[in-house]
Amino acid sequence: MEQNIFDGIKEIEKTAGKLSSAQKILLTTDGSVTAILDVLKGHVDINTLVQEFIPADEEMAKNLDIEKGETVNYRVVVIRSNEPLIYAMSLVPLKRLDNDFKEDLIRADIPIGRILKKHNIESRREIKSVYVEDVNEVLSDIFKTTSPMLSRTYNIIHHDEILIWLKETFPYSLFRE
Repeated sequence: MEQNIFDGIKEIEKTAGKLSSAQKILLTTDGSVTAILDVLKGHVDINTLVQEFIPADEEMAKNLDIEKGETVNYRVVVIRSNEPLIYAMSLVPLKRLDNDFKEDLIRADIPIGRILKKHNIESRREIKSVYVEDVNEVLSDIFKTTSPMLSRTYNIIHHDEILIWLKETFPYSLFRE
């Protein structure tokens, strides 16, 4: 079920505290997060932590509207400037990609927003949820904080199909100014 994003922001603020304008923008934008980060922090790059082709499990298949077992590109990256800014996980059903897009995705260190722009992919972002979660060991190690984490999930839709499912996470302590 799709969450009302404004209700999600209110819930986050009840749990974690007041959000800055930048945090609200990063959680609710239906545009490119990469472009927003470029403006906020200067040119950003990504560091790929995981890049592999896997068969979709039941939850992935449901999130992507594909059959269980279909091949999915599973990618985990950290978007960074001088410091880690966003931890992002993406799932992409391979059957929905053309070869050039697939090659850029496999190349790993290109942000998805830039790949979409490079290939002139007309798409829209459909935000599914925004929420706060406790920091885990992996995120604490990456961001060097015990701050609660702000997260969102969304789909990038192309030709009325889910092209990419994403989850983006960043510490509440970031983007406070």
